[in-house]
Amino acid sequence: MTVTPAQLRALASRAEALTAEVRALCGTALNGSPEREHLAGAWQAADWLARGAEDLQQAAADLARLQDQPCGLPWGVCPEHGNTLSASGGVSTCRVCRRAWTGDLLGQPCREPVMWKVIDRAGTETRMCDGHVLGARAAAAGATFIRLDQAGAQM
Repeated sequence: MTVTPAQLRALASRAEALTAEVRALCGTALNGSPEREHLAGAWQAADWLARGAEDLQQAAADLARLQDQPCGLPWGVCPEHGNTLSASGGVSTCRVCRRAWTGDLLGQPCREPVMWKVIDRAGTETRMCDGHVLGARAAAAGATFIRLDQAGAQM
C-alpha cells in the first residue's frame, strides 16, 4: 500500500479532534476537585496528541513535496498522449492533439509532475509523469504501476 498525503492529513485531523475532546473533558473538572488532581496524565496525553497532529501534518507536506517533483526523465512528452512530440523551430508539438510548447522538449528533461511509481520485475522503482507511463505500460511487461496521490487531493 502506498501512503498518501491525504491519508496523513486525515490522521492529523483525527489527532486534532481527540486533542480538543480530551482538553474539553478535562476542563470540565472544577479547580481544587479531586478529579482535577488526577487528570495530569490526560492533559499530558492531549499535549502528545497535539504534537502528533503537527508531526503528521509535516509528514503530509513533506510527502506532497516529494510527489510534486518533476518527472525528470531525459525527454519530454505530451502529458495526455505520451511519446508523440515532434520539435521544429524551437517549438514542440504533440502529433495527436496539436498542443504546442515553447522549446525542444525532446532534448530536455521532462518537466511534468510525477504521478506514478513504476516498479519493474527486477524491483527497480522509477517515478514518472502521466505521459511517460503511457509508454512504459507498453514497454515494461510485468511492471507494477502505482498512482500517487496529488498534493491536496482527498481520499
